[in-house]
Amino acid sequence: MVKKGKFVLVSGGAGYIGGHMAGMLVEAGYKVVVFDNLTTGVKPWVPEGAVFVKGDLLNIADCRKVLGKYPVEAVMHFAAKIVVPESVAEPVFYYRNNVGGTLNLLDAMKEAGVRRFVFSSTAAVYAPVEKGLLQETSPIGPQSPYGVSKRMVEKVLTDHAKAGHIDFIALRYFNVAGWDTRRAWPVKGRPVPTHLISNTMKALQGGGQLTVCGNDYATPDGTGVRDFIHVVDLCRAHLLALRALNKGIKNDIFNLGNGRGFSVMDIIKTTQKVTGRDVPHQIGPRRLGDVPVVVASSAKARKVLGWKPERDLTAILKSEWERKR
Repeated sequence: MVKKGKFVLVSGGAGYIGGHMAGMLVEAGYKVVVFDNLTTGVKPWVPEGAVFVKGDLLNIADCRKVLGKYPVEAVMHFAAKIVVPESVAEPVFYYRNNVGGTLNLLDAMKEAGVRRFVFSSTAAVYAPVEKGLLQETSPIGPQSPYGVSKRMVEKVLTDHAKAGHIDFIALRYFNVAGWDTRRAWPVKGRPVPTHLISNTMKALQGGGQLTVCGNDYATPDGTGVRDFIHVVDLCRAHLLALRALNKGIKNDIFNLGNGRGFSVMDIIKTTQKVTGRDVPHQIGPRRLGDVPVVVASSAKARKVLGWKPERDLTAILKSEWERKR
């Protein structure tokens, strides 16, 4: 547990994942300060009980100000641009924001004497694989500037730790979905990242047909298999990572995944069971670069952090449907 009187700073804490994380920390008894510039975050997503500070990671003075004002014991870093196509179109913007902003935060942490750092990374740092689960030792080969930017931050953290300035844990994962339905989330505001589950829900609400990109893969039903975890499970992993740092487990990287993945048709069929509605969909061609299965192994996180996903696909979809109605 964080020392009495100390805060956990959640960068990007007004965003989809960061807002859930801040809420979980408050619920667990931590003092929380949310640091967000609100370009994609939504202030009403900041939980009651957390302090909100509007600031920009690209302005190191903002970083110094928040770390100077509040006695921060640890930082959980979620603030980043995450849209892959946008990163391909605007790579310098992504490097400046995701890498440059993190460098400012780390400099301000060093000046303030804050060592503990939990980094929300991505499994997009891995090279594409044709089969099997991605391990932490799998080949690195990000396919977009977004993935490269996250890998660059991981390298910075490793070197910064070797220099004796921080203790960190980085968590890699793919698609996050679902909601903590105990909280009242604003309907209006910035959209959360789009992925298959979000697009499925949109199709149910008159957003047009969902396109299944290929049904001739070497998978049980012919459609691609992807990794999804519930946002609450994801945040619980970050909380366990914070506690692990307090126990001396440090300077390591962990995958987070459900361990088997869900096919596109799994998503469609389970959505229909949960909602009682047919999902309008059509079969389209494969997308260039797609592989049959992309799933991360979480064996290491299970062993070291004591984490495993507790919410299945049905729970993810029920929470999505409950919020979107």
